[in-house]
Amino acid sequence: MKIVRGMIVFLLLPFISPAQNSRFFDSLHYALLNTTNDTVKMDIYRQMGFYQQEGKVDSALFYHEKQLSFAKKLNLQLYEADAYEQIAYVKSWQGDVSSALKFYYKAVKLADNPTSSENGWGYSKFSYSNNPDDARLSILGMIHFELSRLYTSLKLYKTARSQLNEAFDIGKKLQNKKILSLTTRNIGALFFKNNQSDSAFKYYQLALLYSQNSPYARGLVDIYKFIGLYYENQHQYDSTKEYFTKSANAGIVSNQLIGLSGVYLEYGKLYLKNNQPDSALYYTLKCVALAQSIPNESLVAKGYTQLSLIYELQKNTLAALDYLKKGKFLSDSINDASVSKITQFQNVDFEEQTRLNKIVEEQAGFQNKLILIGLFGSLVIFILLAIFQNRNSRQRQKANAILEKTLRDLRSTQSQLIQSEKMASLGELTAGIAHEIQNPLNFVNNFSEVNKELLEELKAERLKPKADGDLQNELINDIISNEEKINHHGKRADAIVKGMLQHSGSSSGIKDPTDINALCDEYLRLSYHGLRAKDKSFNATLKTDFDETIDNINIIPQDIGRVLLNLINNAFYAVNEKQKAESLKQKAESKVYEPVVTLTTRRLGAPSGSARTGSDGNKSKVLITIKDNGIGIPQKIVDKIFQPFFTTKPTGQGTGLGLSLAYDIVKAHGGELKVKTREGEETTFIITL
Repeated sequence: MKIVRGMIVFLLLPFISPAQNSRFFDSLHYALLNTTNDTVKMDIYRQMGFYQQEGKVDSALFYHEKQLSFAKKLNLQLYEADAYEQIAYVKSWQGDVSSALKFYYKAVKLADNPTSSENGWGYSKFSYSNNPDDARLSILGMIHFELSRLYTSLKLYKTARSQLNEAFDIGKKLQNKKILSLTTRNIGALFFKNNQSDSAFKYYQLALLYSQNSPYARGLVDIYKFIGLYYENQHQYDSTKEYFTKSANAGIVSNQLIGLSGVYLEYGKLYLKNNQPDSALYYTLKCVALAQSIPNESLVAKGYTQLSLIYELQKNTLAALDYLKKGKFLSDSINDASVSKITQFQNVDFEEQTRLNKIVEEQAGFQNKLILIGLFGSLVIFILLAIFQNRNSRQRQKANAILEKTLRDLRSTQSQLIQSEKMASLGELTAGIAHEIQNPLNFVNNFSEVNKELLEELKAERLKPKADGDLQNELINDIISNEEKINHHGKRADAIVKGMLQHSGSSSGIKDPTDINALCDEYLRLSYHGLRAKDKSFNATLKTDFDETIDNINIIPQDIGRVLLNLINNAFYAVNEKQKAESLKQKAESKVYEPVVTLTTRRLGAPSGSARTGSDGNKSKVLITIKDNGIGIPQKIVDKIFQPFFTTKPTGQGTGLGLSLAYDIVKAHGGELKVKTREGEETTFIITL
């Protein structure tokens, strides 16, 4: 009964207004004590952390760390990414910039992985929808937004704007009003810092509109404050007070003590500017008291400095001097800490860059090893040859001839192996193409026979004494319609043959605008039918998820086609091998293994042709993912699979050049080819173009 009461309270939590302050927090605590469900506990800790984030930041950190531990235990990667994000947010308020950045990096690593949303719960907590990928992207958008706030605090405004653009693009794609409201608000603030107040006001109005149409209302404190500052800049003080009041009320309702303290400071500054020292003193003291309770040293220092000015205006020289000293001492401490933070930030950023460089070096390491091995082998050959020549000069010419022949044979063998790999993939295509081309040929034959019958009927009708004109026209129209269909299917067959010729021929080296979705779909079907032609017992489920927003991209289609064919063939090989291995288990355990191969495309960054760039300065990228639930790859050989002549297939079933050629082709296009695998469970190849 106690557990049931706890669950009822938990279900009612979304309807409890945060305006009830301690009662709301007490209800969360009561729900926590009355549940044994780990998932519910994790979500309650998350809500408790949110409630304390801009009030008692130490408590907020404790609750979000609890959220993180439960998320890891339950393997809920979206909640784990969210926990890292919230911990980073709290760390930034505590002034620990280096730790904040490290936690943001961990959050990005999880949220940037499309598979992180596969095991989930409560997706609507993040995106106001039940779509897993929407939830993942919403978290990623919020991380970019908070990184922009961190960069702004370090006065790295260009990087901050880049992060805001990333967040805004995700918000626009998802129509997530929370992200759109926060990003437009802070874009407006950057304009205001740059003395572009009219542009700033437009973004503030847009932020307010998004906020009013969103269930998320915590951003209102700063939106109202920024609008009030705009009116203050325009010397419209009545409007300034109106929006400062709205901001203060929003801060009280949502328990945002940092934002509320900042509004009190601006209130005091406004009254000081209008020569009303008593009112200025009242609000500035409220600011300092609230900032000390949080605590927030930056607001306390600003409050002390403002109190000094107020007391000076009131002719209270001793108090003015006292607060001036306090403010200066605290400001100097903050500035010293800021220098330390920037140094820590640079160190963290340098460590991350070093890690990325290390990955690049490891990827290039194999090629360097090959060069060294080749050089070493050549050196050994030449040393042996020199010794042999010194011993017997009369055999020198013969030895040179043997060496030259060996070199020619090696080059010839290399060319033959590469060509055999191409022809092997062509052979695998043949059966699939035969299946594909059969359909249009059947249409051509069938409609040709129908046209013959229609022409004979037309001929017979014309020989009648009283020919039916309407019938003749109808027959003629049917013949024309059939001819159009014959022409259409003939062109389809022609396209298939041309595709086969393109694949079998050498690459032109010229990039053409290509529909990558159509290319992926065609090679998936051709590969499947090719395997089915060789093994009638094989069946697999094909899943596709193509991003329709991808425009034509410039690639060499026959080269990328070879890459796709190789990876798709490997995927079918993996699920086929697992299906054979699982057949005995299925009989014993009554379990049915379903082979599944999934092919997806995604566009990352700005739309094709757009002037907008991503945070790394590059235009949009296309992600092609080929995933299978087959036998997987042992971790000990994952680093070797792109090496030439390395294969896991039995002798005679693979040359060991397929993945190596695919890797080189993708690199030649300026892209990346990566693999993720779990032995015995699945393998995912990711092509980035």
